[in-house]
Amino acid sequence: MHTAGLPARRVVLTGGLAAALGALAGCSSASTPKMTTAAPPPRPATPRAAFTRLMEGNARWVSGHLDHPDRDPERRELVAEAQDPFGVILSCIDSRVAPELIFDTGLGDLYVLRTGGQAVGPVVTGSVAYGPMTGGTPLIVVLGHQRCGAVEAAYKSLKAGKPLPGNLRAIAKAMVPAYELTAKNPGTDPVDTMTHHQIKVTADDLRANADLGPLVEKGALGVVGAYYSLDTGKVDVLTGAPV
Repeated sequence: MHTAGLPARRVVLTGGLAAALGALAGCSSASTPKMTTAAPPPRPATPRAAFTRLMEGNARWVSGHLDHPDRDPERRELVAEAQDPFGVILSCIDSRVAPELIFDTGLGDLYVLRTGGQAVGPVVTGSVAYGPMTGGTPLIVVLGHQRCGAVEAAYKSLKAGKPLPGNLRAIAKAMVPAYELTAKNPGTDPVDTMTHHQIKVTADDLRANADLGPLVEKGALGVVGAYYSLDTGKVDVLTGAPV
């Protein structure tokens, strides 16, 4: 700071203020412990541990007390060269169903696939199997949800015998097994009933898959069917919870 020409008293006050601020800063740094970043928990290595991690994250999502883990530049740099996710989530394309948010996870934690109504085909099944088959990812979650538009469209199309337009027909075709189960006992809300069936059918098919089945049999992989409530944010397990 240029002080030439300033009254001597003003120079003294300026210097005294700077000294006082310096002293306060010194006291603050001496009395306040430095914040340290806790080491991230180890990657879950078993289906049960992975399932527990996800459900703990969902509990935080429901309560609003989020950790927002693995979402900073340090994490980005850590996973830039290689990844090792602990779970695979097959969920719907619905904009309100974002797995990383629902389970309070972050970058590099999950493989995420999203299709209308969790509809599957060879490419989707192969993509789901990628993590468990190549990296030992221990958990797959098939995540359906409340008020699913894709399931509703498929249900109405199949019930009326009127095909959906264009490639949307492929989504309805993939849900025929769930529709047939629903037609036998539609319940009070056929669309929600079909959504539950679609989750269970898809999870069962993955559990019995020629590539994934052996991993399930030896306990290296869990396949969970789960249902997400748009109203509460809670994930409820329908089938396959690891023990």
